[in-house]
Amino acid sequence: MGKKVTVVGAGFYGSTTAQRLAEYDVFDTVVLTDIVEGKPEGLALDMNQSRPVEGFETTVVGTTTDNDGNGYEPTAGSDIIIITAGLPRKPGMSRMDLLEVNAKIVRSVTENLVAHSPDAVIIVVSNPLDEMTALTSIASGFPKNRVLGQAGMLDTARFTNFVAGELDVPVKSVKTLTLGSHGDTMVPVPSQSSVDGKPLSDVLSQDKIDELVDRTRNGGAEVVALLKTGSAYYAPSAAAARMAKAVAEDSGDTMPVCAWVDGQYGISDVYLGVNARIGAEGVKEVVETPLTDDESANLKTAAEAVRAKQADVADM
Repeated sequence: MGKKVTVVGAGFYGSTTAQRLAEYDVFDTVVLTDIVEGKPEGLALDMNQSRPVEGFETTVVGTTTDNDGNGYEPTAGSDIIIITAGLPRKPGMSRMDLLEVNAKIVRSVTENLVAHSPDAVIIVVSNPLDEMTALTSIASGFPKNRVLGQAGMLDTARFTNFVAGELDVPVKSVKTLTLGSHGDTMVPVPSQSSVDGKPLSDVLSQDKIDELVDRTRNGGAEVVALLKTGSAYYAPSAAAARMAKAVAEDSGDTMPVCAWVDGQYGISDVYLGVNARIGAEGVKEVVETPLTDDESANLKTAAEAVRAKQADVADM
C-alpha cells in the first residue's frame, strides 16, 4: 500500500480500470478524473461504497478537471498515471481516424498531469495507441522507459481467447503473443504460441491459425461493430490494470507492451509493441523474443509504418 494511481477519463474504460485497480487492494489511493462535472466524483463515491462488500481498503477519489489545468490537484504525487482520455471509435472508423482530435486531448492532459506528478510512470491507452504513446513521451519530457502503451497485453489476450475458444480448452492452457502495432500492422506470433506446451501449428491448421490471426488483428473493430456505440473496455481495462499492478509491485513481469525500441530486433528510435520487463521505473528491459524470418520482417514493417505516424504527432 501507499501507492497512488491516477486514471484519466471516467468513461467505461477509465471507470472499469479504476474499479479493477481499487479491488486489487495494492494501492492507497486511486484518483479518477474527467471533464464532465460530477461524473468522476459520483463514480468514486459509488466505488467506495462497494468496499465493505468486496473487502478492499483502497480509497477512490474523483475530481473534475478542465482544459485550463483546474482540478488536477488531487492527482499530485501519483506513482502511476493511466491515460484513457479521448474519443472512442465508432463503427467504420479506424484507430487512425482519431489521431488529430485525440492528440489535442492527450497532450493537454499529459502536460497538466506531469506538472503535479513529475516522477510518475505513464501508461497510455488512448487511440491510436502507438502514436499517442509517442506524443505522451514528447509532451511529458519523461525518460522513455517511464512512458509505455497498452496494446500487446490486450491483443495477446484476444489471440489467446480465440485459440481457446476454437479448441474448447481452458484459456490458462493457451500461450500466445502479439507484437508490432495496435492496428493494421499488428504482428501476432504463432511461432511463440502453444497449447498445453504443444506448438500452435501442431494443434491447428495453418489456415485456421491465419483466420485467428486476422480476427485478432481486427478484434477491436469486431467489438465496435457489435456495440454500435462505444468500444471495448472490459478486456482493455484488465490489461491496463495488470500493467499498473506490475509497476506498483515492481514485479519485473514480462509483458507485451508498447515500449521505446532502441536497437532490439534491428529496430531503433520508435515506440513499438514488444515484450518488456515491467517494474517501478516502467520498462526495465525490452526482451527480444525469437521470431521466424516472416515474423521478424513483419515487425520491421510495423516499425516503419508506426514511425511515419509517430513523426506526425510531434507538432500536434
